[in-house]
Amino acid sequence: MPVPCAIETGWPRARAGAVLTIDLAAIRANYRLLRARAGGAECAAVVKADAYGLGAAQVAPTLEEEGARTFFVAHIDEGIALRRHVSPGARIIVLHGALPQTEDEFVRHDLVPVINDIDQLRRWRAQAAMLARPLPAVLQLDTGMSRFGLAERDVHAIADDPDALRGMDVRLVMSHLACADDPADPASGRQRVRLLHLRGYLPRAPASLSASSGIFLGPDFHFDLVRPGAALYGVAPNATRPHPLHPVVRLQARILQTRTIGPDDGVGYGLTYRPVSPRRIATIATGYADGFMRSGAQDGCAWLDGVRLPVLGRISMDSMTVDVTNAPERLIHPGAMVDLLDARRGVDDVARAAGTIGYEILTALGHRYHRAYVAEPAPASF
Repeated sequence: MPVPCAIETGWPRARAGAVLTIDLAAIRANYRLLRARAGGAECAAVVKADAYGLGAAQVAPTLEEEGARTFFVAHIDEGIALRRHVSPGARIIVLHGALPQTEDEFVRHDLVPVINDIDQLRRWRAQAAMLARPLPAVLQLDTGMSRFGLAERDVHAIADDPDALRGMDVRLVMSHLACADDPADPASGRQRVRLLHLRGYLPRAPASLSASSGIFLGPDFHFDLVRPGAALYGVAPNATRPHPLHPVVRLQARILQTRTIGPDDGVGYGLTYRPVSPRRIATIATGYADGFMRSGAQDGCAWLDGVRLPVLGRISMDSMTVDVTNAPERLIHPGAMVDLLDARRGVDDVARAAGTIGYEILTALGHRYHRAYVAEPAPASF
């Protein structure tokens, strides 16, 4: 499904308080980098949570053009929505599996459930028996994260029951790493060994262990398929090695009002900022309802013409205040744009200031932005 060169969505640009630009060419480049790192393993794409908040309707076709054939989502309705935007041959895998009485919807929309427990297995097996044909399935094994997946006792029960997987076309056996963002953590190696052990009790099928960070642990963790998500969108795979991925988002917010304040003035709720000398400040149209949380505001900033604009005081629901004293006066006026996310200060930088992770920053980006998708082909040197 070809992707147009430019897509505009959301609130009209002229009326929007902020503009979020998503670089589809950078997503292409990141996918190619991750696929190369994965060696001979298939490189799937995780597009759950609306492609981490960036728009699965635009991102998934871009990734399919780049060679992705397998897509992961979390919920069945994400899979149903995604089916409209990828080719009929694309494989869509639903990580949460089939809730009771949704099995027929999986079949109708050609979705593959991840089997996480024995009850899901029984119901999917019954669906296959009712249709009198094998149905595709992915088996997830709990190798130590204690979140999703079949426990070791479940795997042994399946191995001891000749009918346990009757009607199952097992396409993949998978697990998920808990500590892959720390390359030195031995937990990843233990999980790998456990997957190898438990996989031996099941019918032969391709295996998958690594999501974004796991890809950078090396070939021993790649198995047959890797599942990058956040890395596609420019989030660093770990904090201990150079960041190899291309930034994907730029967020620009409009200046709404400016004023000069002095030592007798305070800024924002609680008046938590008081200047020691006169400052020129600007209120800009992005707040915590748009994904910029109050935590870490004291370390936050915007940028304009290469000048850092520190955030002053608390972030409000719809706005924040920045110090524009050192910015060129000609650029400071209502309607002018400042940068909140760009190549200079990316999602990981904002996340560190807020005491969270880049995943949360991306998925929190709100729906009040004008969204502009840039889709020019990435340079061959990427």
